[in-house]
Amino acid sequence: MKTIDLNCDMGESYGAYRIGMDADVFPHITSANIACGWHAGDPLVMERTVKLAVEHQVGAGAHPGFPDRIGFGRRYMKCTGEEIRNYLVYQIGALQAFCKVHGTQLRHVKPHGALYLAAVEDQDVARAVAEAIVSVDPSLMFVALAGAKGALMREIGQQTGLQVVYEAFPDRAYTPEGTLAPRSMEGALVTDPEAVTERALKMALENKVIALDGTEINLDVQTLCVHGDGPTAVDLVRGIRSRLEAEGVTVAPMKRKGES
Repeated sequence: MKTIDLNCDMGESYGAYRIGMDADVFPHITSANIACGWHAGDPLVMERTVKLAVEHQVGAGAHPGFPDRIGFGRRYMKCTGEEIRNYLVYQIGALQAFCKVHGTQLRHVKPHGALYLAAVEDQDVARAVAEAIVSVDPSLMFVALAGAKGALMREIGQQTGLQVVYEAFPDRAYTPEGTLAPRSMEGALVTDPEAVTERALKMALENKVIALDGTEINLDVQTLCVHGDGPTAVDLVRGIRSRLEAEGVTVAPMKRKGES
């Protein structure tokens, strides 16, 4: 029987600003990528989001990004490897502290936005990210892009001794090269719940996705990401989980090697 994780980017509100529908999304996901205060989130939101993860038995993960709150972490920043490593240590450590306070363990790390895409393309960025994770806790799982385009990111993660979890995005369009279409591109976001559900099913059962030009791309998928800040986020995660389970797929949190 196929088992797959369903993850979502959470905890992206901050101060007086409310982003996403976390409380409504949590019952339908199995892992949460929690913003660590730099692209979004703040200490109060981080604490509240960890509590929701514990309440719903959802795996808690850190979602660190560039220090770019105004741009929501979606703008590339040219940083040294040392800067990236320390940026991630700082953010991962902050979320890890909230997990400890609430009696749970931080389980994975998934870079956010422009940092994620930079790690896909740039081996120095990917290595700095992986080294930061290992330095905090080598048992943390590293979420990286599935498919041929994510090979560099995954290989460097494995070289540093991390367990890498392969991720695909049913609510994002793919280019023929196998990477995510830029958000500025028409059709980059897939918002129709039925279309997203069908894409999720194809990813989970066939390890494939249809690119923007109609070509079929092979993906070895272990976790599916649905973005929690869209207007149809609750419908998307509810529909995906229901359909996957109806087709005999077990939806469960990503597990470390050796965990039952």
